[in-house]
Amino acid sequence: MPARSLRSLARVLAGFALCLPLITACGDSGSSNGEDSGELTVAAAANLQEAFTEIAESYERETGREVVYSFGSTGNLAVQIEQGAPFDVFAAADVVTVDELASQDLLIEETQQVYAIGRIVLAVNRESGVAVESLEDLLDSDIRQIAIANPEHAPYGIAAQEALESAGIWDELQAKVVYGENIRQTLQFIQTGNAEAGIVALSIAEVPEISYTLIDDRLHNPLEQAMAVVADSPNESMAREFVDFVTGPEGQEILEQYGYSLPGGQ
Repeated sequence: MPARSLRSLARVLAGFALCLPLITACGDSGSSNGEDSGELTVAAAANLQEAFTEIAESYERETGREVVYSFGSTGNLAVQIEQGAPFDVFAAADVVTVDELASQDLLIEETQQVYAIGRIVLAVNRESGVAVESLEDLLDSDIRQIAIANPEHAPYGIAAQEALESAGIWDELQAKVVYGENIRQTLQFIQTGNAEAGIVALSIAEVPEISYTLIDDRLHNPLEQAMAVVADSPNESMAREFVDFVTGPEGQEILEQYGYSLPGGQ
């Protein structure tokens, strides 16, 4: 698929995601009427899907409460919060977006915490026939398309661009770059072979279709990820409890298993 078509597809999916975010429910379904239902709605960055699904299972076992997720790019989820989307917790892939929403009184500032530090990897489709072990290998003429998340609203895309700029090859590669609407769509481009290679989050890289190499984190700004309770949440006490669970021993252990570093060198 040509780069222009992939970019068009990403834009279409971006609009669709803003209207109908990916909702993942863990546990039994129930009423959505706030605390009485025991249901918590969490807007979470796409890189968290595997780790947060496991965290929800643990949280639900301990509390009996259901967690419903909406996964997407941090920027798109922030727009939804600004537009009044009924979320209880926002788990972003950066700190800046959470700071901005808190400054607008859309998040409860005192609940804001850095809960994880992400890593990025250089990923290649196993059936592409190309060898990619360093960023410079992306200059190979056999690599026609390179997938990264859209830096305009995806922090992992910003980190990918920073790494390529630090390596001194961003300008040469731009013509080959295709943008995923979020980090999971970026991974899908590589999994399906629509892009031979790309840069994705370590937390979602363990899939059979790709091999990957960890990117030196000195090549980009730290991927500190922050979360906070949404100011209009009707379930504030439960939302605070969930934030405490994610930043507590059990949640942190799960995040570490998915390749995240822990804040403060825990």
